[in-house]
Parts: sequence; structure tokens; C-alpha cells
Amino acid sequence: MSAAPIRFSGMLAIYQAEMARTVRTLWQSVATPVVTTALYFVVFGGAIGSRMQQVGGVEYGSFIVPGLIMLSLLGQSVSNASIAIYFPKFTGTIFEILSAPVSYGEAVVGYVGAAASKSVMIGLIILATATLCVPVRIMHPAWMVAFLLLTSIAFSLFGFIIGIWAKNFEQLAIIPSLVITPLTFLGGAFYSIDMLPPVWRTVSLFNPVVYLVSGFRWSFYGAGDVSVEVSLAATLFFILACLGVLKWIFRTGYRLKA
Repeated sequence: MSAAPIRFSGMLAIYQAEMARTVRTLWQSVATPVVTTALYFVVFGGAIGSRMQQVGGVEYGSFIVPGLIMLSLLGQSVSNASIAIYFPKFTGTIFEILSAPVSYGEAVVGYVGAAASKSVMIGLIILATATLCVPVRIMHPAWMVAFLLLTSIAFSLFGFIIGIWAKNFEQLAIIPSLVITPLTFLGGAFYSIDMLPPVWRTVSLFNPVVYLVSGFRWSFYGAGDVSVEVSLAATLFFILACLGVLKWIFRTGYRLKA
């Protein structure tokens, strides 16, 4: 039996609907994370940067730029994707999506694609803003774009899973606030894990965000806490793990059809 044809019209309709929601809530979707990140930049870059001139041969203000972008990228990817699928569940319109002539894979591509696009857009805006404040050089622009896209896709998939899992708004917010943000702060966003004592550096290597931040920072300055190959492998593994969970969810109907 031949595989069902891919319906690009269905994916495009979901994608356009989600992007249109971003336009309607432009201030919340774009301006808020940019302003929040700018405050982080002022506080950490100004307060700590005056006492810590360089990290790994890079000016501290420039050093934290990839970490600030990643901090916003992870939070926005999870938030955008989880809200996108949770609201159809909350309002009951999820059944219209499940009964529409759109496969589960096409629906995931539409929702996750829109969430990742919004996150990448915010990340690029933050990068452009940072270049006005500190000198930023990108030694490997192709790798920078690759890590930007892969990280956005990975955590948009993760957010999509959270949106399906959540039964209420409290559960929807608990993972980003109590898991993603702490892991990002402890993942070398504002420091190098090489600055930690050996024991805590070893503990940090169990934090998956370390590999994302390290690979992204390597694309800027050619140096990271772990090798770029390991960072790339960890990112791809996370994507594959999320896809595996989503395949199980759609096969079993977990919290979709109840």
C-alpha cells in the first residue's frame, strides 16, 4: 500500500493561523521577551561585566549574548508550541482538527513550524539588538543558523508534548518556569562550566541545555564547553526522542481523544 500523499494545504493553513495569532498579539509575542532579555543583558552585562572582563578570551558582555538568545529561544519555543495545542484542547476544537483530512504528522509540522518560526524571529531580533550594545562576531554563521533552527524545532516539539500532557493552565506553565528556566540558568548561559569546580562541572554535563548553549556559543566564538559534534548529536537526539514520544501519543490518543 502506498503512503498517503502529503497535504501541504493543511499544514499551511495551521501554520498561517498560528502566525496570524502572533500578529494579533505582537506586543506579548515579540516585544515582551525582547525587553525582558534586554534587562538581563543590562543587569548581567553591566553588573557582572564590570568585574569579570573576559571569559575564554571573549569580553563578558559579548560572551553572554548566545546564552541570552538561547534563554529566550528555549522559553519561547516551549511556550508557543504548548499554548498552540493546549487551547484547541481547552475549547474542544481539537476534535475538529483530529477529524479533518490532515494527518497527525502534518498537524505537528504546522504547529511546530509556526512555534519554531516565531522563536527564530525573536532570537534574531535579540541578536540584532545585542550588536548595538556590544561587539558580536559570528565565526560560523551557517552553524549558528543550524543550531538556531534545530534548537527551536527541538523545544517546540517538547512544548507540543507539554501542551498535550497538560490538563490545566497550572500544568501548562509549570515545566517552563520550574524546569526550562532553571536548566538554562545552570546550563552555562551566563558563565562557562569550566569555571566550576570539577565535581559541579561533571554534574553540569548531565544538563542537556549545556550542550545547546555550548554549540550555539561555539558558532559565535569558536569555543564551547563541549565539542560541537557532541552538541549537535545531543540536539538531534532530543529531536528524535520528542518525535518518538509524539508518535506514541498519536498512536494511543493519549489525552487527545478523552
